[in-house]
Amino acid sequence: MSISLSSLILLPIWINMAQIQQGGPDEKEKTTALKDLLSRIDLDELMKKDEPPLDFPDTLEGFEYAFNEKGQLRHIKTGEPFVFNYREDLHRWNQKRYEALGEEGYGVIVLNPNENYIEVEKPKIHVQSSSDSSDEPAEKRERKDKVSKETKKRRDFYEKYRNPQREKEMMQLYIRENGSPEEHAIYVWDHFIAQAAAENVFFVAHSYGGLAFVELMIQREADVKNKVTAVALTDSVHNVWHQEAGKTIREWMRENCCNWVSSSEPLDTSVESMLPDCPRVSAGTDRHELTSWKSFASIFKFFTEASEAKTSSLKPAVTRRSHRIKHEEL
Repeated sequence: MSISLSSLILLPIWINMAQIQQGGPDEKEKTTALKDLLSRIDLDELMKKDEPPLDFPDTLEGFEYAFNEKGQLRHIKTGEPFVFNYREDLHRWNQKRYEALGEEGYGVIVLNPNENYIEVEKPKIHVQSSSDSSDEPAEKRERKDKVSKETKKRRDFYEKYRNPQREKEMMQLYIRENGSPEEHAIYVWDHFIAQAAAENVFFVAHSYGGLAFVELMIQREADVKNKVTAVALTDSVHNVWHQEAGKTIREWMRENCCNWVSSSEPLDTSVESMLPDCPRVSAGTDRHELTSWKSFASIFKFFTEASEAKTSSLKPAVTRRSHRIKHEEL
């Protein structure tokens, strides 16, 4: 078993401390001196003495890792998942390596604004019957109550038989500040994406998600333009006219967005549009729910080219145009 330098130094100090604490009042000065010594020990510096230099690659490939076709991070040579304890007993070095690798990776936020409420049991409202009368004989009231209870029991049984899943009356409570898909998108942007250190943010917005993104642009136009590199819409149902998106938003979408729509045409074939917002290309399927999956490879090529264009200060429109030409030629 190997013992690190920090363990060799701290162990005798701990023993000495125990011995001093067993002494009398005369040992107080020694205890104070020892505490002062401990306060001046830099554990981080001690750990550095046993570790290799913190010299790590600048790219994911340099670490010999890559994402496979399933989006899983795997070692290029062995195919094994990422290993944190790359060097045994060097936790600080392993942590620094992990952080350096993380800088080359991706963070993913999944928004699901369709489930923006919880169901709770609807409170029962007790209504006092007007037929109850203080001068009514007790026997008659008891008979009427019994009939009423039997009637309610039969009605409840019928309702349960007709709809077995609905045993109780339920009501929907919407999540605060997330009561709609549009509110949800803005909330996630304000509290997470806008505060992230990421320099390149990409959106994949499917169906109503495209409408939510356009609303986000309307509400946070300057921030979105500053942080978002590219947007892939998949069979989006947005409408820049109905949502009253301004001219500057429509121009930005033409340069930085692309909509993969349901179509029987081959993947990336240009599709005409009546809306002056962004290019529309075929997702390679006429099934709405499969548009994101079928256009997956094209979307990430689009993102890669947009990122490279941003780095080299090229216009995204040129990059996107070359992306479509390549597929059409194939």
